[in-house]
Amino acid sequence: MSTVTTHGAATSLRGLCASLGVAPATYYRARRRAERPTCALPRRAPPRTLAPVEQQRVLDVLHEDRFVDLAPAQVYATLLDEGVYHCAERTMYRLLAAHDEIRERRAQRRHPVYTAPELLATAPNQLWSWDITKLKGPTTWSWYHLYVILDVFSRYVVGWMVAPRESALLAERLIAACCTREGIGPNQLTLHADRGSSMVSQPVAHLLADLGVTKSHSRPSVSNDNPYSEAQFKTLKYRPDFPARFGSLEDARAHCVDFFHWYNTEHHHSGLGLHTPFDVHHQLADARNAARADVLTAAYAARPDRFVHGLPTPRALPTAAWINPPTPRPSTDVAQ
Repeated sequence: MSTVTTHGAATSLRGLCASLGVAPATYYRARRRAERPTCALPRRAPPRTLAPVEQQRVLDVLHEDRFVDLAPAQVYATLLDEGVYHCAERTMYRLLAAHDEIRERRAQRRHPVYTAPELLATAPNQLWSWDITKLKGPTTWSWYHLYVILDVFSRYVVGWMVAPRESALLAERLIAACCTREGIGPNQLTLHADRGSSMVSQPVAHLLADLGVTKSHSRPSVSNDNPYSEAQFKTLKYRPDFPARFGSLEDARAHCVDFFHWYNTEHHHSGLGLHTPFDVHHQLADARNAARADVLTAAYAARPDRFVHGLPTPRALPTAAWINPPTPRPSTDVAQ
């Protein structure tokens, strides 16, 4: 009877391991490890270990005035040249570490830990992103600077400027003009940028403080912290009519006039449910979506057989726009 029971238990164990994809040997190994006594015997010191008296002698040598500021490698080499051997270089390091005497003596700059900015916009004029990019001029090493301020929620370019140089004062004027035109009130807006010289300048910081605008900056050398401005610049420079070089400052400005008119009022943005930034920024997208729904309903009524998934609907409008959305934490709930 016991043989049958043992054989049945072994069979069920093999079946369970097979269903879990675990070898039976893994189960038995884990069980033996769990059955070992928890109170292990203290580890004996190796026979080659320095005696306490010898350890103290080595520490006294390392504490001498001529050695106190030297690395153990320097002490070891100096003693060998003097015909003295106490222990190996590694043993010196081990003794110093045991007495918490190993550290970096030189004064080195320690970079602060920057946290990723987590910014949310649920409506226009809550969060703006701005940046500066270079446009090639007519000759080698000649550049024009394009300043662009973008509303993150609607992708609407609220202001732009082409200048012959990068200047904090020019940026200050552009930001002030955009805030006035959009009617930005105190504590309404967050302005996000990277850490360029104009972005972190004192004139811009003082202006934002006077306007009641919260400033935000990307982490150093992290372009992903300013994705909306970077994507907008890519759209600009990947257009078929974008020239390799601009003949003059006026030429660059004329090109940007046409581009930003197209971008704001004609470009159907994939991140906006195929609406234009102008419609989303000025709350016209809901009416536009209702009109699109009427067109799709009429098309479905005329030929329902062509819509295998039923009545089509327009793409949904965005409800939020994030810069670095928070990472969801894993659930700690245990299934009962």
